[in-house]
Amino acid sequence: MFAKGATGDHVHTHTYPPEEEDFASTDASKLDTWVFNQVKTFFQSAKANSSLRASLFEDKNIFFLHLLGIDTNGHAHRPMSREYLNNIGLVDSGVAEVVSIIEDFFGHDGKTAYVFTSDHGMTNWGSHGAGHPSETLTPLVVWGAGVNGAKRVTGPQPFSDGFLQDWKLEHLRRVDVSQADIAPLMASLIGVPIPVNSVGVLPLLYLNNSERFKAESMYTNAIQVLEQFKMKMTQKKETTLSFLFTPYQLLTESKQAEFSHKARILIEQEKYEEAISLCQSLISHSLDGLVYYHTYDRFFLGCSVVLGFVGWTSYVILVILKTHTSLNRHPGLLKQNPSSTLAKVCLCLTAVIAVFLLVQSSPVTYYIYCLLPVPVWYSVLKESGTLTDLLRSAPSLPLWKCLAYFVLVALGIELLVVSFFHRAMLTVGLAVLSLWPFPSGLFAKSKFRSLSWCLGCLCLAAFPLMPVVGRESNTHLVTCAGLLTLFTSACYFCSSRHKTPLHPSGTQQFVIQMLHVAVCAYVPSLTHSSLEQKRGLPLFCQIISWTTLASSMLVPLMSSTRLFHRLLSLFLSFTATYLLLSTGSEALFPPVLSWLMFAWINIEQEALHAQSAASRQEVKPLSTFDFSAHVDITKLRQLKLDDIRRSYFFVFFIITAFFGTGNIASINSFDPASIYCFLTVFNPFIMGGLMMWKVIIPFVIVMCTFETIQVVTQLSSRSLFLIVLVISDLMALHFFFLVQDQGSWLDIGTSISHYVIVMSMTIFLMLLSVVTRILTSRRLNLWRTSKMHFP
Repeated sequence: MFAKGATGDHVHTHTYPPEEEDFASTDASKLDTWVFNQVKTFFQSAKANSSLRASLFEDKNIFFLHLLGIDTNGHAHRPMSREYLNNIGLVDSGVAEVVSIIEDFFGHDGKTAYVFTSDHGMTNWGSHGAGHPSETLTPLVVWGAGVNGAKRVTGPQPFSDGFLQDWKLEHLRRVDVSQADIAPLMASLIGVPIPVNSVGVLPLLYLNNSERFKAESMYTNAIQVLEQFKMKMTQKKETTLSFLFTPYQLLTESKQAEFSHKARILIEQEKYEEAISLCQSLISHSLDGLVYYHTYDRFFLGCSVVLGFVGWTSYVILVILKTHTSLNRHPGLLKQNPSSTLAKVCLCLTAVIAVFLLVQSSPVTYYIYCLLPVPVWYSVLKESGTLTDLLRSAPSLPLWKCLAYFVLVALGIELLVVSFFHRAMLTVGLAVLSLWPFPSGLFAKSKFRSLSWCLGCLCLAAFPLMPVVGRESNTHLVTCAGLLTLFTSACYFCSSRHKTPLHPSGTQQFVIQMLHVAVCAYVPSLTHSSLEQKRGLPLFCQIISWTTLASSMLVPLMSSTRLFHRLLSLFLSFTATYLLLSTGSEALFPPVLSWLMFAWINIEQEALHAQSAASRQEVKPLSTFDFSAHVDITKLRQLKLDDIRRSYFFVFFIITAFFGTGNIASINSFDPASIYCFLTVFNPFIMGGLMMWKVIIPFVIVMCTFETIQVVTQLSSRSLFLIVLVISDLMALHFFFLVQDQGSWLDIGTSISHYVIVMSMTIFLMLLSVVTRILTSRRLNLWRTSKMHFP
């Protein structure tokens, strides 16, 4: 990492191969032992190599030792484990030995400084990547040449985290710094310029030097940070029209010169404390100014984002009203063509915006932000006739019912947004959804299906209250999840078999799949037991795991395309993979989710029966539906208010599928133990891919259910998907305003635009819907069937 891109021949590296970082290793501390042994060998060889010895005795040399064993043992065995604590002891003695070797080599000349720190911390369950103090607080111990010794204190210190008491260091002064401050500290110790893009502030309390040296170093630090501010200001000034540019008032060009001149005079007058204080103030203003110019276009871009969101949502709503509802169309508007004036205005507006951005040399992302609302709003205004139809049809619409649906959906969207910050809100939502059969009157028509729905919602509601995935491994729960899967599958298989006879080959496939689930439920226990006994990953478990993963998308395609038969095959196939990627209670999630999804299909059928009874239409029983059957377009119906509820249920279950198992939008929820059945050697791309698949599996289960409901309710998938899109856009817009209120800023240089985020979500759902359509309607015939007819 440090050698890449370095000029000249002054960076030399020596590392062990990546295969050595094995979470199943008998002892990961060997990584640290390797480093210490290499250091010993290096200095031993330098004694016999005159040129190497001469270069080592030059000034400004840095030796960087990366000790990865503790990190690996922390991930594999958790902090406070025997392996972790033993590794700490090994590193402690290893550091002492390395310091002794270095001091002996240089003849105890007192010219070597030592910095001991860490890049991150770790939670009690062995992960990092979020903002918990256990992950962001790291040790910093500095000693040697140019470093102050520890200072004794008698009074209490302003820290409430308890570390001083835990380490019994209340009598020594603790000096906390930001991690970025270590760069200027090291630069100051060896006498080299501070890295040009560093935003660290030199921690003077660490330095053991003259007051003048400290003042000069702080002045250098201030000028270095100020240069970054000036560069950012220049860049923004060059890409902004002069009459629109507003400089940062606390650090105008005159004030910059005043700060620098005054600090220089104070140093010459030997008023070092005042000079240091002034330089620290200049650094603070410069860092605030960097944020100011970094977020300079925030309001402008925010307005463009809002216009795009509102326009896109409005257009989708108008398309729904025009093509998927039974509004009274005005004869004069049916053949109305869009006004040419409107097109000309939009073209002129596009040209003006493009020229404006071109003159300012704006980046490509700005064009996306600012130009996208133009065609979107052109499409909205072009469909203005649909709005006229809606107003004309208003007297015949059930306005109070529409208003009630609008209020309920608004509250539902608010609940979903809050659930991103508080997972327990999903429990509240599921508890409310469990009551749906009672006010809708479905409970009176079908008590068994209504009770199944209620119990499914309440059981699923327990998962958002459980701890985050990976905190506690319990493979016994994975085995229980496998047994639950087998029980529910057997029940559904038996009930559906009575209604829809199955080909003997299909029955054989289900039996094989159920046996396969039983094997997959046992593999995690066998794997973790073998790893605990330091015997490595069993080859049998690895073969089963990769074979299951490779066949998970193919096996369901061999099953019958009858509704419940195909869904059951999908459920068994995906659950088998999910079990292999589970370490605890999350393994119970797919069986409970699938139970609720089956209940949802059945209760939607009851709701359709109730609606058809009122309109005297015939409804086909579920057992007669076949995913591969050709759809009669003439029998597809228009949207109704109840379809808004169906779409909201889908969005709610998609979010529950993600957050329900304890996933959070951070790498913090990643637990390497989840992929131990597949591999144990650190490989971020394969591990990341496996974890992504684990997250997607519940999505696919929900998507397959939604596809089934579209088939059962005889509704085009496009119409329901458009409603889902509206709900998703409203959530995204709500999130955007939340981000603005909380003071977060748009990263203009590197962030993906909000449009791309929303479109990515849309494309992701569309791709999942395509995959779902393939999984439900396609079939692979790998064997020849007999000519005997099976109904």
